[in-house]
Amino acid sequence: MSNTVPTSSALRALALEYKSLQEEPVEGFRVKLLGEDNLFEWEVAIFGPPDTLYQGGYFKAHMKFPPDYPYSPPSIRFLTKVWHPNVYENGDLCISILHPPVDDPQSGELPCERWNPTQSVRTVLLSVISLLNEPNTFSPANVDASVMYRRWRDSKGKDKEYENIIRKQAQVARMDAEKEGIVVPLTLEDYCIKTQVKSTTQEPQLDMTDFYDDDYDDLDTDSDEEVDGGDGDGDDSAYGPLHHTRPRSTVVRTACLNWIVNINFIKY
Repeated sequence: MSNTVPTSSALRALALEYKSLQEEPVEGFRVKLLGEDNLFEWEVAIFGPPDTLYQGGYFKAHMKFPPDYPYSPPSIRFLTKVWHPNVYENGDLCISILHPPVDDPQSGELPCERWNPTQSVRTVLLSVISLLNEPNTFSPANVDASVMYRRWRDSKGKDKEYENIIRKQAQVARMDAEKEGIVVPLTLEDYCIKTQVKSTTQEPQLDMTDFYDDDYDDLDTDSDEEVDGGDGDGDDSAYGPLHHTRPRSTVVRTACLNWIVNINFIKY
């Protein structure tokens, strides 16, 4: 079977994750499908957390999933201009959780930091939040941004070049959000507590059953058995404990605490 043909297990995994993110969004993010009939390409919008350099920003990204997801990682490319040590000039995001689980001692990454099938979109988004606040300057995708960030960090904010670029990008991005009718949260309370960021534009409600096609039932039966655990009892736990069993309150605290703990570090 060609590796470009989506597996039925990938369709089910993405349908479940998308539905979960619509019902219980990750604070600071907004996700939607690029096309109503394609679960493999998402538009992700990141709201800049309050009391950080990114406050008021609305950064769009394209998230693309491989046909054998969740056995291979998705990719993320920013559509909004983002000056960051771990974002390439073309917008591609470089983060360990999106790297395939291969043994590469030269990378400096531990195997546990890389992608594995128990990861999910939710854990990826939380990792992106952390990376924005704490860039990896050991293997930068943007060397100039990395040098600039280190000068800003080591000077405890006295060197304003990096900060000025980020704040200017956030301001431009916020204006773009307002044109789309998007309300960007500006307080920590709105960012962490509100589970749904309201938009003045009405988006169609999608029925997840529309993505299930009988034609996919005959594809890669073995993969389905692996994902379903082979027991036929309908238990979805094979998608990973973080996706199905982690309490939502824990996810909220993790997302917000990441920023709250580092506010004193990043705010000058």
